[in-house]
Amino acid sequence: MPSEFHTTRRIEFSDTDMAGIVHFSRFFVFMEAAEHAFLRSLGTSVAGALDGRSVGWPRVGASCDYLNPARFEDRLDVRLTVMRKGTRSMTYGFEFRRGEVLIARGRLSTVFCECAPGQPFRSIPIPGSIADQISESSEEEGGDDAEG
Repeated sequence: MPSEFHTTRRIEFSDTDMAGIVHFSRFFVFMEAAEHAFLRSLGTSVAGALDGRSVGWPRVGASCDYLNPARFEDRLDVRLTVMRKGTRSMTYGFEFRRGEVLIARGRLSTVFCECAPGQPFRSIPIPGSIADQISESSEEEGGDDAEG
């Protein structure tokens, strides 16, 4: 059962700001893209249907710490870890590295919900077909690896 998922991200020109480094907001896009790839690897999606109901994973919290700059054409290794798997929610941790250099570290919390049109989202248990494929990581969040 995976508690970890790896992918890569090539920094595009549109990801950068006028200083030529990745704009801070793009890391949230990168986290979401990694989460989508992780869920696809399990045969599911961030949005879909379950027993005729629309379901999804709305975000309830997101944060990112920036430790070193990334620039146009850099290739970042993205590591997603399942930090917490509850009955209705998950919290992911993310590390972005360029080689051995830690660029950023993020966190994303989501809740599995029924998303009926015109109704408030309602949290529901994560289906066993998804939950049974995922385990929590046993490792603690890392310390500060900033390198200048």
